[in-house]
Amino acid sequence: MSIVYINGEFVDSDKAVVSVFDHGYLYGDGIFEGIRAYNGTVFKLKEHLKRLYSMAKALLLDIPITMEEMEKKVCETVRKNNLKDAYIRLVVSRGKGDLGLDPYKCDKPTIVIIADKIALYPEETYEKGLKIITSTCRRNSIQSLDPQIKSLNYLNNILAKIEAVKAGYSEALLLNLEGYVVECTGDNIFIVSNGTLYTPPSAAGALGGITRATVIDIAKELNIPFEEKNISLFNVYTADECFLTGTAAEAIPVTEVDHRIIGSGKAGEITKKIISEFRKITSVYGTKVYE
Repeated sequence: MSIVYINGEFVDSDKAVVSVFDHGYLYGDGIFEGIRAYNGTVFKLKEHLKRLYSMAKALLLDIPITMEEMEKKVCETVRKNNLKDAYIRLVVSRGKGDLGLDPYKCDKPTIVIIADKIALYPEETYEKGLKIITSTCRRNSIQSLDPQIKSLNYLNNILAKIEAVKAGYSEALLLNLEGYVVECTGDNIFIVSNGTLYTPPSAAGALGGITRATVIDIAKELNIPFEEKNISLFNVYTADECFLTGTAAEAIPVTEVDHRIIGSGKAGEITKKIISEFRKITSVYGTKVYE
């Protein structure tokens, strides 16, 4: 049994409940962050919290504790669960209201912090790579709901995930309404072509992922040419290498897309370098949980 933080209290996971009138439950009115801890260090916690509070600002959602207090609560949740390596889910919803849409009838936001273990993919997948497909679902338009906001309404991603799983795959690519590749259901995407690393820009609808930003920094340190640009499926199919990035997945190679073999059909050399460097820094850049 794990310990969960809810609105200022730590409770056993089987007693961790929120109201059925919470607008996060009723309408998906809220935001979340997925965060990782490695060897007692919460990786880039400040960056995750900065993004969380930025999303809250965009939604006019006033988080009732400061960023510094939230940082302490995240670390305390990890400590209370006696974890050194953990996946942390931080959720802030609009809070308890009535059955109407009006968010101003919600008294105060609900804050939930969960810390647990996670292994999204088996280790051999990081050698062999993923096989993925392109979803028929399209990424929500930035004009309707900016994908930079990780809202509790994740149906766009879930429908694409359902399509992938039903077809026998673990991940699916999402295209925007213009037909450009944006990201996968839970990860950003990178390709390597002629020695240059490419990833779709946020303006196309890609989430500005923390792991994505870390990989870009690693590429610069390794002197790997890098560019943000619109990517078509043709660019993906004909790439020399392809990999995905995300908090849970970290950096993982893709070796087949829509039945097209990518490159040699194995993790490429640049992909391997990125994965190696990423794993070196995960317990270096972050917030110490244990003194």
